[in-house]
Formats: sequence, C-alpha cells, structure tokens
Amino acid sequence: MNQSASVESRLDRLESIEEIRQLAARYGLALDMRDVDALAGLFVEDVRVGRDSRGRRALRDWLDETLRVQFTGTSHHIGNHIIEFEDPDHARGVVYSKNEHETSTEWVIMQMMYVDDYERRAGRWYFKRRLPLYWYATDLNKPPLGTQKMRWPDVEPYDGGYHSLFPSWQEFWERGGPPDADVLEPAPLDEFIKRLRRGAEAPRIKVR
Repeated sequence: MNQSASVESRLDRLESIEEIRQLAARYGLALDMRDVDALAGLFVEDVRVGRDSRGRRALRDWLDETLRVQFTGTSHHIGNHIIEFEDPDHARGVVYSKNEHETSTEWVIMQMMYVDDYERRAGRWYFKRRLPLYWYATDLNKPPLGTQKMRWPDVEPYDGGYHSLFPSWQEFWERGGPPDADVLEPAPLDEFIKRLRRGAEAPRIKVR
C-alpha cells in the first residue's frame, strides 16, 4: 500500500469510528424521544426482527408496541464504546448504557451494555444487529443485591445475561485465585472484543 492510500485508509477509519459513535448516541436520543421512524432508520434496511420478520417497517412497528408496554419516559446515558473492524465496511462494538425509566409505580434505573454489529452501505454506517445485555434493573431505592437483578414492577425477577457473553466472568470466580499460566499477549487492535468472547454464543435475553 502506498503512503497516499495508507493515509486515506487511516482517515476513513477515523471518520468511521466517529460515525459509529454518533450512531449509538442517535439511538439513545431517538429512543428517548420516541421517534420510532428515526430509530428504525439507524438499522440496515433488511434488519432481522424476531425469528420471522425483516425490515425497518417491522422493526418500527415492534418498537412502537414495545415502548408503550412497561414504561413512559426514558433517558439513556451512553458510556464506554469499543469499536473493532472486520474490514472497511464491517465492524463490531460494545456500548455501555446507564438508563432511567419512569413507570406507573416506580422509578427504575438500569445498567446494561449493547453488543453491536455495524455495516456500511452506500457510504453510511448502520446497525446490523444490537444485542442488549443487562446487569440490573431496579427501583431507585432498592439496590439489587443477589441474583436475578432484573426487577421490574409486577414482573418476576430474572437474569439479564450481562456477563454471559464473556467466559472470563465465570472462570474468574471458579478458579479462586490467579491463573497458573503466563499473561497472554495483548489482543490485536481489532480483536479485543473477539478475544473476550472466545466464541461464546449470544444468549437469548428477555427485553422489557
């Protein structure tokens, strides 16, 4: 690769990172303002919705119904965002999100992360898939100690899969002390998330 092409590819990478970060921020704003058309427009046109449906209209209709069921107002605060590239037009990411939800009886706070796949089509980046993983959801005045930290009003507590995509969590608690091995070499630049997942399958998560 000549120097000019290298500079162009590096600039493209920086611009792509920023556009993907804006994608996550726009998702939070569109969701909180209940602009379901804008929200659906952040995804690829053939986005998969559930097992049997595809497309932005199917996603828009699912969002419209889902966002009426359990809470009224929401506020999503986007945090850490790691982005890795498979190639110039495909990337993956992990985005932390701290959220607040107004329900009819309680003010529910939540800590979660999104595990994303991104794709660039016709020069623009979109979500190809978003997998939400939850650590807890609970009334503001009821810290969720113990297991099954997803605690919504009038819903039986359940686990949100926050650690299930990353085998290191269970391994850490099972071994009881430092591992009997040398420290692994640092992961390649675009394989940090990939190494942490170690091929773990995506869990099925209840979305409330």
